[in-house]
Amino acid sequence: ELLDVFARLMPNPAEGNPPPFYKGEVATAVEIRPAPDPTQHVIAHVFKVVIDPFVGKTAVFRVFQGTIRRDSQLFIGDGRKPFKVGHLFLLQGKEHIETDACVPGDIAAVTKVDEIELDAVLHDSHDEDSIHLRPMQYPVPMHALALELKRRGDEQRLSEVLHKLAAEDPCFRVDHSGNETVISGLGDLHMRYILDKMQKQYHVEVGTKPPRIPYRETITAKAEGHHRHKKQTGGAGQFGEVFLRIEPLARGKGFEFVDQVKGGTIPTQFIPAVEKGVRDVLTAGPLAGFQMQDVRVIVYDGKHHPVDSKEVAFVAAGKKAFLDAILKARPIVLEPIVNIEINAPEANMGDIAGDISSKRGQISGTQGAMAGTVTITGRVPLSELNNYQARLKSVTAGQGSYVIELNRYEPVPPTVQQQLASQYKHVDDEQ
Repeated sequence: ELLDVFARLMPNPAEGNPPPFYKGEVATAVEIRPAPDPTQHVIAHVFKVVIDPFVGKTAVFRVFQGTIRRDSQLFIGDGRKPFKVGHLFLLQGKEHIETDACVPGDIAAVTKVDEIELDAVLHDSHDEDSIHLRPMQYPVPMHALALELKRRGDEQRLSEVLHKLAAEDPCFRVDHSGNETVISGLGDLHMRYILDKMQKQYHVEVGTKPPRIPYRETITAKAEGHHRHKKQTGGAGQFGEVFLRIEPLARGKGFEFVDQVKGGTIPTQFIPAVEKGVRDVLTAGPLAGFQMQDVRVIVYDGKHHPVDSKEVAFVAAGKKAFLDAILKARPIVLEPIVNIEINAPEANMGDIAGDISSKRGQISGTQGAMAGTVTITGRVPLSELNNYQARLKSVTAGQGSYVIELNRYEPVPPTVQQQLASQYKHVDDEQ
């Protein structure tokens, strides 16, 4: 009966107000309005993608213009090669009802066309190339979990499953960083649904833990380093000696390697080996094992042997000379500081501001949003936001939401640095 009411009272495709499409690049796009005319060229929009282990990919779309039939040849976006519609379905709950054709206003589906992605535009003429809808604004996934496989050998399988899940869900994100696979969603319930689907539908079992905080290491002073690598085993030996200087760069400048060797004291062919040894250290700094940044390394002198000097010797010498210099250059640990924007009931503003302040954060402003709600902005260390969604849910009775973005890196407090360095030393000793 409810569907009958919709059919009777709601506007039909010829009377409705369909969303505008745009043709061309974003900066110069021209608005166009599809005509709900079944005799014109096809324009359809894919608004949902479902991937089933048995059926494959199902793309669900709404027809805005033209008629799609079995055996129609359709292009996907700007693609030059069309695909042939094999089976065309109308969806009734879980049932796929095969149909011969669909016209403007119909919601239909095609299966087993792997090239179709969410938000694609389907059309049957190159006149409709570069046509797109305005991108939808989805909520930003803020609830993150790091995954741990329970069965060895499932790495490739996990990667394939996560790719399929991300193709279905625009609010699900997968990141690979710091030797971790991190998934992000809209909340605890969303994450439980994803994990349950991974286990029951794809038979991939994983454990979860909080993601690692992407700390960094850098230096705060200039210093010099030196190392002589000499190895004699009875046969051909290894010899390489490196002198270098290091100095801090401005925050966010990354890494620079400068060759100032004169007179061939380190032959040109071995300079890349020295740089390789230096870069090996960048991946895991000596203070707490985090990636290093904002360092300039200047190699200015060294020694070589006409017989025993090899690439491996200068890799080792460059690495040890860099480590020698870092420990003299007052190394520190940096932590990510994020901008945070919280939307919550106005009555909870005091509790939220107090919680942020207690976590080494700073409130930068508040602004009324809709009636009875407020937007709170500020900056806070990322490490203090672990499980923040649960805290915000508790304070606001589930009515609060937040988004974050990286602002900059800043030195951690001395107590935090000491703790991180101690943890790294403990792990290193165990190994």
